[in-house]
Amino acid sequence: MPDRLDIDPLLGPFAPDLGWVPAPRYLLRRRRILRQLRRQHCARVLEIGCGAGMLLQELSQQGVQCTALETSPQARKLIQEIGRRSGHAVALHDAPSPTWAGMFPLLMAFEVLEHIEDDALALEEWRTWMQPDGLMLMSVPAHTRLWSAADVWAGHYRRYSKKNLLSLLTRCGFEVEHIECFGFPLGNLTERIQARSIAKSQTVHATHEANNARSGIERNHVMRYFPWMKSMPGKLALRCAFAAQAAFSTMPFGNGYLVRARRRG
Repeated sequence: MPDRLDIDPLLGPFAPDLGWVPAPRYLLRRRRILRQLRRQHCARVLEIGCGAGMLLQELSQQGVQCTALETSPQARKLIQEIGRRSGHAVALHDAPSPTWAGMFPLLMAFEVLEHIEDDALALEEWRTWMQPDGLMLMSVPAHTRLWSAADVWAGHYRRYSKKNLLSLLTRCGFEVEHIECFGFPLGNLTERIQARSIAKSQTVHATHEANNARSGIERNHVMRYFPWMKSMPGKLALRCAFAAQAAFSTMPFGNGYLVRARRRG
């Protein structure tokens, strides 16, 4: 068994032998998240629904004190093994702690809110864990018209319109400082391909909870393409995709929204 964690500047951390490699949409989102994080200097961060916790690994290795809230037992096991390999274990929780009240200057939740039936209640609770004037970075799937078998497979309750997302955040006590639409065009294409594959193979589980639990860590649909993604042509293609999504980030063409919002009051 490998005793270290592989990290690539373009791809970030990955662990193929553990069944986790970065999907294209993850890489597109990561690129825009890192751009936002470069502008922040937070010593402590909480990530909700961190999946394999790879972004926290990157932040931890930069000296950030990282806390993770992850309810999936499979994901927690993966996080622990990744932390062992890297030597940068994060503080891992399966439920919120009473000590979190007003604690975190930065809260992150990427592709989480759409998994929660009462999203307003979740946002109000998250807000209490943030320091006054604290910052939240979050992402959600965009555009209800893009709903597909991939959303059912992942355990989503909804996708968001820009108008509804901004209204929800305002009602829940946040001031939105930045919103962008990420993923176009590669993210749109790969999501469509994944949806067709899921519909054809009928890999959706019987319960919402089962779909929800596996969505953050299952990478079976990516594993066979990952060697090409690591190659020089693959990395060149990714760089082109990053440039394209940056050029179109202010337009409503992508398949996800990335938001930076500040706690009010």
